[in-house]
Amino acid sequence: MVHLASVPSDAAAKRGSVVEGMENIKIDEPNEDEVTASVYGSRFASQELPQHEMPEHEMPKEVAYRMIRDDLTLDGNPMLNLASFVTTYMEEEVEKLMAEALPKNFIDYEEYPQTAEIQNRCVSMIARMFNAPTHSDEETAMGTSTVGSSEAIMLGVLSMKRKWQNKRKAEGKDYSKPNIVMNSAVQVCWEKAARYFEVEERYSYCTESRYVIDPKEAVDLVDENTIGICAIIGTTYTGEYEDVKAINDLLVKKNIDCPIHVDAASGGFVAPFVVPDLPWDFRLEKVVSINVSGHKYGLVYPGVGWVVWRSPEFLPKELVFNINYLGADQASFTLNFSKGASQVIGQYYQMIRLGKRGYRSIMLNLTRTADYLAANLKQLGFIIMSKGGGQGLPLVAFRLDPEKGHHYDEFAVAHQLRERGWVVPAYTMAPHSESLKLMRVVVREDFSRARCDTLVKDIKLALQTLNDMDKKAIEHHKEHVKKNTAHSKSTPNHPHYHNEKHSLQGKHGKSHPVC
Repeated sequence: MVHLASVPSDAAAKRGSVVEGMENIKIDEPNEDEVTASVYGSRFASQELPQHEMPEHEMPKEVAYRMIRDDLTLDGNPMLNLASFVTTYMEEEVEKLMAEALPKNFIDYEEYPQTAEIQNRCVSMIARMFNAPTHSDEETAMGTSTVGSSEAIMLGVLSMKRKWQNKRKAEGKDYSKPNIVMNSAVQVCWEKAARYFEVEERYSYCTESRYVIDPKEAVDLVDENTIGICAIIGTTYTGEYEDVKAINDLLVKKNIDCPIHVDAASGGFVAPFVVPDLPWDFRLEKVVSINVSGHKYGLVYPGVGWVVWRSPEFLPKELVFNINYLGADQASFTLNFSKGASQVIGQYYQMIRLGKRGYRSIMLNLTRTADYLAANLKQLGFIIMSKGGGQGLPLVAFRLDPEKGHHYDEFAVAHQLRERGWVVPAYTMAPHSESLKLMRVVVREDFSRARCDTLVKDIKLALQTLNDMDKKAIEHHKEHVKKNTAHSKSTPNHPHYHNEKHSLQGKHGKSHPVC
């Protein structure tokens, strides 16, 4: 997600020194005409990197590269970031293809027609993977690429809202109070979509023993103003697949005209290969649209997503713009316009390079590794909250056993692992189950069995370290980490946006897992 940045005042921008008063100490600069063979012998190495104002003069490309590269070394190692679903490994050949496509503006169909054709191929492959109807020309699935699942979900919500409005207008009924039904463990983009497009949020809340939507409760929340139900294939907290079929069957049994949008951001490239017989997609008649992230288990670097509609019936015509741009007529349904072509090309490479068998092999390997990690963590005394054996995403959600009376919590364990280089975050669960704390390890393509063994050893060492510390020392350490974490270097949100009460986090203190 893109963070809202606050622009510092001129006074704040001048307070750039880490230690007060250091800005008054003058260091003689080398002569501008001085020639040096080393980046660190140049005058730029003795200057602060520009932060608020663009510099007046240029610098050599080698120096700019090295200075920025050095600055970025303070970032974590992506391969040790077990918080994120986002792809951190791709083959060199596809990296070359994507680099070669960097100058291409994807929206310029006239200039880059083959790139547009590659997107169409991807849409067709993904739609068929989701069992979209292809038996007639009248019921032809529609789809498009997006910059991620957030945009895809926005488009899905817009489509459901407009279709509902059109129906209500035709019936001469009020269409000013739309609502949408979803699980309280949804990703924040669902909250954004509802608020941005003025749709009331209706939640089926999690409990301390159920972390997914309750099908009966969800259907009971539906009324004449409901534009649709969101069902998730792979929740961000525990990776569990929600029971889309149960929701579908209840709607059919009760003869309720309400569509389902499936948020398969994380599970859309997993479930078809690990549990191909699980009915969650267009095989169910109430499922009208599905989104998936190519940059998660689609195995492409960020950001690329996809959204597919069952047929044009569920994508209202008035939302699609037919435009002539740069010499070519084209239909457009996106929230943005210009974007790079690299990620779409990367997705096509992965799908033809790996094929169904390649994806199946990778996803089954990840599932086995996740089960192996869960078994090891269970032996260490953790309670496993995620589903194993392919019943959910290849991740492990776990928590400390409260009956063992630990004098530390999951956040303390996470801090200990961070000191060893691992990013294994701790969270509080969704509203109505927020008393539960948990940790989550996402098993990605580059998380091998050997790396898994190293992680288990470090978790064991972290527990030993915490067991040897008293409660006061742990609290002191937590406060120290909180005050001195690397994230404190980034600009904080503007005070104007503090203490909001419209989101689930603002209302309940819900923390959003990294996606």
